Amino acid sequence: MPDFALRVSFARGKILDFHGPADITKETTEAIVNAANSYLLGGGGVDGAIHRAGGPSILKECSKIAAEIGQLPAGKAVLTTAGRLAAKYVIHTVGPVYYRGSGSPAETLASCYRESIRLADDHGIRALAFPSISTGAFGYPVHEAAEVAVAAVAAALDTATHVTQARFILFDGATLNAYVRAFEKLHKSGSLSPTNVERNTS
Repeated sequence: MPDFALRVSFARGKILDFHGPADITKETTEAIVNAANSYLLGGGGVDGAIHRAGGPSILKECSKIAAEIGQLPAGKAVLTTAGRLAAKYVIHTVGPVYYRGSGSPAETLASCYRESIRLADDHGIRALAFPSISTGAFGYPVHEAAEVAVAAVAAALDTATHVTQARFILFDGATLNAYVRAFEKLHKSGSLSPTNVERNTS
């Protein structure tokens, strides 16, 4: 059975997968992306799950980075090894905290995805997996975040030299559906022009 609900192929062999409900700590892609906090010291949600599954070596590396740079700004990303995880690397990025009426955080959220792919590309990584950034404790509405995420990842994937595959690994069915709908909306509008769309209906 395919490990995706939706697979979207683009020019030059680039692939974008949507999968869920799923646990990103079980991903075997070369890198997984962590929705971190600015202190890089672990936390709840995806962040806590990655640190628990990966073991103390990830926190040790994060602490060293934090000692050098202080807080990691929202929209930026750093890379560590992945400890006991199946992945080889963890890319830590800080999403925006969403406050309705205080200006759009969409550019910061898009930057999380772009910077993660840029960092992966700089390290010759070919495949990475994303959670839904900022839609947990940071309060970003899932349907809004999904449109930003899908558009940003597709654009960054298109220009990447080494990265050929990105995966959205989404914790529950409702989030998966929101991301699939976001792709469908962008596709229908002509914002995305895939060469093939494959759905797993089993």
